[in-house]
Amino acid sequence: MIDALAKKGVSQVKIGISSYCLTGELYSGEMTILDVLQWAKDNGCDHIEFVPYGFTLVDNLDLADQVVQKAQDLGLEISNYCMPANFCQETKEQFDAEMARVKEHVDLLNHMGIKSLRHDVVAFRSTPEEANIHSFNRRLPQIVEGSQIIADYAAQFEITTSIENHGWGVQHSERVQRVHKLVDRENFKIVVDVGNFLCVDELPMIGVMNTLPLASHIHFKDFYYRPFYEDPGEGRWFKTVNGNFLRGSIFGQGDLPVRAIMRLIKQSGYDGYISLEFEGMEECKEGTRISLNNIRRLWEEV
Repeated sequence: MIDALAKKGVSQVKIGISSYCLTGELYSGEMTILDVLQWAKDNGCDHIEFVPYGFTLVDNLDLADQVVQKAQDLGLEISNYCMPANFCQETKEQFDAEMARVKEHVDLLNHMGIKSLRHDVVAFRSTPEEANIHSFNRRLPQIVEGSQIIADYAAQFEITTSIENHGWGVQHSERVQRVHKLVDRENFKIVVDVGNFLCVDELPMIGVMNTLPLASHIHFKDFYYRPFYEDPGEGRWFKTVNGNFLRGSIFGQGDLPVRAIMRLIKQSGYDGYISLEFEGMEECKEGTRISLNNIRRLWEEV
């Protein structure tokens, strides 16, 4: 598989951050989204990706216009917009309402000139029973239909839509590949998060290897990992679908094989956007800055 991915030449990726890295500052009011743009530029980012936590644009077009102008003034690309969504609804009325809500965000992206949307398709948190393969198979028709509706709506604006390995119900590499295959739209891709496969106890290298050929965007993060029989105690630990322990770390300091993953991505010839998603316990600006520096340093080393 690695040989099949390998291409000649060195990929020229664009490295940046997701606004998610600085949600602590956004929620506290210490920073605005305009401050986050400035911080990203000051710290050498090529681009920024938006996750609307700690701020909102879909119901504040004046702020959206300010964001676009600020990014243009800084020479900072807006690479992607990631939003929560759940296409697995109990009634047709609820499903239609969710379609309408996501379409409002597509309209926002068209207004702002952003050409890439990642939407979820299942609830982020679920029980292990809701996340099992039987539940996935039962919900798959809704996931596919919803993704097709949004992709078709976005196509008129030349916007690419994507699913991510995000949310237990569809986090496995085989599941996102299956959704991608069944949606069957040229403007529907996969956002590959190198760390999220661990949330469902899939080896990150295998998950990345399986989904990289379909990647529209890549998220870099790192985790500390402890097996279920070694409770690590206090801290921002959370459990995987099988009860193992994860905690966000500074990129390059956790337990993911980040050098091997980077080498795989580099050999593939991927030349798109890479966004850092820092979610560690460290102060978020410091953790994000160190993580960015590690990404740049390790990318050159591999």
